[in-house]
Amino acid sequence: MMITNINELDFDKTYSYADYLTWKFQERVEIFKGKLFKMSPAPSTSHQKVSMKLTKFILQKFSNHPCNLFAAPFDVRLLDKKKTTNDSEIFTVVQPDLCVICDENKLDQRGAFGAPDLVIEILSPGNSKKELKYKFDLYEEAGVLEYWIVNPEDKTFLIYVLKDNQFIGLHPLIEEDQIKSPLFPQLDFVLEEIFK
Repeated sequence: MMITNINELDFDKTYSYADYLTWKFQERVEIFKGKLFKMSPAPSTSHQKVSMKLTKFILQKFSNHPCNLFAAPFDVRLLDKKKTTNDSEIFTVVQPDLCVICDENKLDQRGAFGAPDLVIEILSPGNSKKELKYKFDLYEEAGVLEYWIVNPEDKTFLIYVLKDNQFIGLHPLIEEDQIKSPLFPQLDFVLEEIFK
């Protein structure tokens, strides 16, 4: 049954990706382990500027690289321990601000399934809890190799690298610092370039 109004959904119910595909309303949502989360309203200007600069920078650095960069809205279906790709058995669908996927086999016409290699989330007022707590746990469990949390207001970067199935936080970076991705050494720049 097609759902055309978000108010028709029961926020206490558990939903799968198969359910998600039947929703035809304007609001953007994500599903975390079957639970529905509304996306924040349109991102702030600073959020958008940082996103565009990161996109431009990463595309330049990846010009002759086999990996692909995707920007929201782009559905990423995170698989649980069973690793099933059956739509009715996928209970987490996220839309990272930016993600890099190197394995072409994880892509289809609907987006991606499985963990991206790199996920970048940009904080906006109202989404910090979701990015710092819920998505952190989801990305760690799914096996995302590197996770960046960018705060445009404080001009800071937090970088987490997956080691032994757990995220290990690197030293926090501020505007004057040089970032160098552990996973992609070509992503090497001064943060000031992103925040100016």
